[in-house]
Amino acid sequence: MMKRLIIILALAAIALGFFPLAMRISGDSGLTALATHYVEAGADELGAANLVTSVVVSYRGLDTLGEVMVLFTATTGVTALLGAGKSKSHKKEKESERDGDGRREGSELLATGAAFLFPILVLFGIYIFLNGHLTPGGGFQGGVVLASAFLLLLFSDCRLELNHALLKGAEAISGAAYVAVGLLGLWLAGGFLDPRFLPAGEFGQLFSAGAIPIIYILIGIKVGSELTGIVDAMRRCS
Repeated sequence: MMKRLIIILALAAIALGFFPLAMRISGDSGLTALATHYVEAGADELGAANLVTSVVVSYRGLDTLGEVMVLFTATTGVTALLGAGKSKSHKKEKESERDGDGRREGSELLATGAAFLFPILVLFGIYIFLNGHLTPGGGFQGGVVLASAFLLLLFSDCRLELNHALLKGAEAISGAAYVAVGLLGLWLAGGFLDPRFLPAGEFGQLFSAGAIPIIYILIGIKVGSELTGIVDAMRRCS
């Protein structure tokens, strides 16, 4: 009875929170002045065929930087919490292996599928963030696909040990380079994360949109390494 009451109260609180937002929704689908500027001038100003990319990476670049910081904070918190029980987990794992009751090996089907799909997923993740300024996608989506490739490997081989120094190095370097690109935009183009300090290139081509492809590559590497670290930390403490 108490559990149902808590669920009802939680649902009521959520409904009350969304009610003011629902009341503000109107049938007017016209664009605001700012949105109109993005739509009309985005391609000419930044040279990205994907308008969403122009908004996310440049016009609202500080928001994207904040999202990256949120993911970094979450990764740090999860790693710290799971790291507290890492030694106990390793001790239990060694005892289980000694007693013949260790983790069950992945099936041959899973191992074969993982070996086949891993390079495909890695290439697909790279493709997503390399072409984020041309087609739907970007650094976050590509990074998630990269992390899913390593997740599949970890599922297929319970004894697989990832190089954490490499993961941390990739995360740190890509994060620092991301901020450095933003500062270069501020210094050379007049705005933080302004990609126009590099040539715009030919519209619709891979090497276009100034520094936007570089920004997406850095975000993809950072997101992929952070999520892979979280997955591996959870696996090691399970």
